[in-house]
Amino acid sequence: MLRFSGAGVSDVGLARPDNEDSAFVGPYVAVVADGVGGAAAGEVASATATYAMAATALARFGEVPELVIRDGAEAARASVQLGVQTDLRRLGMATTLTVLVCDGERVALGHVGDSRAYLFRDGELTQLSRDHTYVQGLVDSGRLEPGAAWQHPWRNVVLRSVDGDPLDPGVDLLPVPVLPGDRLLLCSDGLTDLVPDEVVAELLRTRDPHSAAAVLVQAALAAGGKDNVTCLVLDVVDGPEVVGDGQLLGAVREIGNIVDPAAVRTC
Repeated sequence: MLRFSGAGVSDVGLARPDNEDSAFVGPYVAVVADGVGGAAAGEVASATATYAMAATALARFGEVPELVIRDGAEAARASVQLGVQTDLRRLGMATTLTVLVCDGERVALGHVGDSRAYLFRDGELTQLSRDHTYVQGLVDSGRLEPGAAWQHPWRNVVLRSVDGDPLDPGVDLLPVPVLPGDRLLLCSDGLTDLVPDEVVAELLRTRDPHSAAAVLVQAALAAGGKDNVTCLVLDVVDGPEVVGDGQLLGAVREIGNIVDPAAVRTC
């Protein structure tokens, strides 16, 4: 049975006062969410989306991963919307959402925003997600060379996010064919804005997943640490089913940041 054996590290960075990243890593689900652009209550949006997605996946282990991700993303959207409705000071809050779910046999990716998912196999790093940014649109249309994208002044303009909009198209869904021995990386743009892919690939050779996540975060800090940075490193293993909720990172560790519809209705 396939599962993840991994760990994560999240750091506030060297320039921001608070950590608006949230993450969860467990044996069958991993999530990274980044409160968008320092918008109102970004930490609430990321924590709420991470909680909704992780809770959905934990409750529905073994079901079709794409369906679990779709429903988890919808729960995240509805919870973010409720968070705004119950406190209008949060108007404008939004978050990226990147998630991997495994049912024991298959892995699927759900993604919206500019956090990223990568596959590291046989020393080669492959980006699995596509950034939903203005600059990525320029690259796709041929108006900007891919190598110039990371230096573009508008590279952080995110065009899609989880913002509570009922007309939101949801997350992109993608099957991820994996093999035992593969390594997966989920990260916020606090890493990829500062650390080139070739350096990321080299650091992912670090044997232990927690150590790999830690050296990736340290590389971002050494490069300026201008944003919150979160890295989850997941090794794909084949073995018996395991039980365990997982690890919370960043803003989702503070229960006051989470908008839980069930709790709101009882107030």
